[in-house]
Amino acid sequence: MGICQALGAVVVSLLHNVHAAVRSSGATVYLEDVPYFLPPDVVGTLSVTRELRGALTKSPYVPFTVIQTEAHGFNTADLSAVTANYTLVDDVFQEAFLEAIYIHNLVNGTMGASQVHLGNHSNVIISSTCSETLKPGPYFLNTMGQVFEAWRLYSDTNGGFTESTIVNKAGEHSILPAGILGQQKAIAVPSRLYFTKTVEKPLAGVRIGIKDLYDIKGLRTSNGNRAWYWLYPPANATATPVQNLINAGAIIVGKQIMSQFANGETATTDWVDYHEAFNPRGDGYQDTSSSSSGAGASTGAYPWLDVSLGSDTGGSVRGPAQVQGVYGNRPSTGIVVLDHTMSMSPVLDTAGLLARDPLIWIAAAKAMYGENLTMTNSYPSQVTTFDWPTEADSVADTLLIDFLANITNFLSANSTEVNITAEWTEDYPSMDPLSIFLNITYPILIAKQQMPLVRDPFYRDYAAKYDGRRPFVDPVPLLRWGWATNNSATVDEAVANKTMFMNWWKSTVLIPDEETCSQSIGMYVGSSGSTLYRNQYLSPPVPPYGYGLWGVAGFTENPDIVVPIGEAPYNSTITGHIEYLPVTVDFMAPKGCDGMLFSLVEDLYNAGLIKTALAGRSGITGGEILFKRDINM
Repeated sequence: MGICQALGAVVVSLLHNVHAAVRSSGATVYLEDVPYFLPPDVVGTLSVTRELRGALTKSPYVPFTVIQTEAHGFNTADLSAVTANYTLVDDVFQEAFLEAIYIHNLVNGTMGASQVHLGNHSNVIISSTCSETLKPGPYFLNTMGQVFEAWRLYSDTNGGFTESTIVNKAGEHSILPAGILGQQKAIAVPSRLYFTKTVEKPLAGVRIGIKDLYDIKGLRTSNGNRAWYWLYPPANATATPVQNLINAGAIIVGKQIMSQFANGETATTDWVDYHEAFNPRGDGYQDTSSSSSGAGASTGAYPWLDVSLGSDTGGSVRGPAQVQGVYGNRPSTGIVVLDHTMSMSPVLDTAGLLARDPLIWIAAAKAMYGENLTMTNSYPSQVTTFDWPTEADSVADTLLIDFLANITNFLSANSTEVNITAEWTEDYPSMDPLSIFLNITYPILIAKQQMPLVRDPFYRDYAAKYDGRRPFVDPVPLLRWGWATNNSATVDEAVANKTMFMNWWKSTVLIPDEETCSQSIGMYVGSSGSTLYRNQYLSPPVPPYGYGLWGVAGFTENPDIVVPIGEAPYNSTITGHIEYLPVTVDFMAPKGCDGMLFSLVEDLYNAGLIKTALAGRSGITGGEILFKRDINM
């Protein structure tokens, strides 16, 4: 017996005794050089005609398009109209999917071939064993007649995601098993044509990225720390904010990068475990702000992403929204339960959203906050500004002054500038000024509350697994925890200071009102086109001392929303050219007035006073992001 014969016998013997579990994880294909992912779920079964069988000898899959109609006939003109509409509303569909066509008459069932005249298009699929009605849009068919959805693959060229995910028909999330050109992760998005928005599913088909501190059942959570990601198993439950979005029909496409444990980190020196995402605006090398870095960067960069879910403790949604020039919000504290979510400070943490389109942003807010969001368009006739420019010394100042004029005209309102620190001193002349009174309130709350909730169990669990070793932690959280450990101030004292300031604020500055929710609308400058280059070396981190407009909403538990209004030029040291960065405005109102602010944004949009932000180098004109070629367009 030869050696080859003997080996063959061994292999056969083994095969008789092994029952290997093999399952498909989907497939990646290219259609006209555009990459697609085919999820493993079979969504239907069609008969394979002779013509299709011939096409399948050349490729394992045939692309085809489902068209639904109530008409009695379907001709070339009808096809052209449908194709134009599909191309307009969907970035997954392309004309190559017209290789074959499945026409379903919603009144009489599937149309017969004798009723169809489609010119040069080669094939028409006629169903004989369809297991379920196929939704309109692009699909792939294999040799067995199995039908698979088409999910387009995009490269995360700006590094906004920690992981890309896919969801199956059972609603189970898993890691996307696909990769494409781009030196970053591939993100898969389903055809928009598969989804129809309803009252029950107002976010049907809306693509959403999730900050990587929210648990999603079946996926690991990193909290911005590599050791944490590998130490703990996949989550066994989904955080309420995420689940609310899913229940409304949203499609979760991935988890987004964040600064470590939600602390404020700046690029070059602070980010160690993970690389900060790239801000698409201007020269492409400005800081993204944090901690919702990936949410802001990917929302500003990608037209295929609709919404991102971030978190805001001390500005972690608002900062990224401001520097990327998109809509973003810190809601009233407590408006949605934050279970299965890493905490920085339970008394300050909130869940907020970022989006380019204000109407999609508002729809997502309604779905996520539910009954706790009361929409009303009864507006105050008073605008209160803080640190607002009065002289048009720059392009940004001109935009801000003009915008204030438009707002007061729209509301038939008066505007009044309030100096918060001066008002405080006038009311409390014997007390410390705000800069001293609140100097360590924020750092005490975030560090001394996070240590027992996050640091201590993390250190304990890591040490138990790795023989007493301690995991790596980035410089910023490590410094803040160490500072708080050596500071004698207590959380109770910090909460007392916060409470005193909150009570003063709602009785003096932004006062609630039964009819209009607030006696005035607060406004301050979010961003004014200023630079913060990510290639500059920084000094070591220090605790986030002090008081500023960024901290008011957290201390007062008020909603604070970011609205992009334009952009301002700057001379880039990166490109040596004039580039443009966003100019944004923040609106504030008393706690519980989120719905009034969202309604105001919607009315301002409908009046043409604000616009949808575009993806790309500029939120105003769009354009290709510098140093990145769009390999999928």
